[in-house]
Amino acid sequence: MKKIILFLVSIMFFGTLLQAQTSKDLSKIDLTGRAADHLMFQIGSDSWTGKPDSVKTGGGMSRHFNIYFMLDKPFKKNQHYSVAYGAGIGTSNIFIDPHTKVDVKSAAATLPFTHLDSNANYFAKQKVVSIYFQLPVELRYYSNPANPSKSWKVAAGVKLGTLLKAYSKSKNYETAAGASIYGKGYVEKQISKRFINATDIAITGRVGYGLVSLDAAYHVTPVLRDGFGPVMNKFSIGFTISGL
Repeated sequence: MKKIILFLVSIMFFGTLLQAQTSKDLSKIDLTGRAADHLMFQIGSDSWTGKPDSVKTGGGMSRHFNIYFMLDKPFKKNQHYSVAYGAGIGTSNIFIDPHTKVDVKSAAATLPFTHLDSNANYFAKQKVVSIYFQLPVELRYYSNPANPSKSWKVAAGVKLGTLLKAYSKSKNYETAAGASIYGKGYVEKQISKRFINATDIAITGRVGYGLVSLDAAYHVTPVLRDGFGPVMNKFSIGFTISGL
């Protein structure tokens, strides 16, 4: 958590240094050619932090894909800064080790992560998917606010989310020897939101140039509902593509 706070402070300090290099009147920059709204796309890797030894991830690249519609409002007295807010969808795909069975439809009190013995059949790939409706808010800085496509930019903010859907998806059921039982295209999907936290709150930050930024997010709300399993938080890092 301390590293995330340090990251956010660092990117805003970076913005302050960039501003110190300009001598323009901060309230008289011509923004007539700058859009007030835009789409923001994010793609990258996810991980569960603080997970116990019983929760084994792997077997694929855990990842996220997010899309938001954003409105950008520059500050009147200093147009290098703006506040942006919007709405969209955030998805997370966490791959589970093939020899660990996760049962999201279980009636147990806590989400089972069952280790399979060496003689058991297993799925070659298995992941837990969560989909949230999210409301992102960012404080932004632009070195060149009149032309964001040729500007350094930094941003820090938060995302508030509510769970829309959660499920596990398993593919290619194999014998212990590695032979496919139903064919490599076989898929088993179990849908249940019972164990996954219904609320998602994340601290976010990003820094970049032009249309592309490096972003990071730490989700302060646990992955699982309180008392429904181990306390784990999600950490995300990736790339943002955005006109602003």
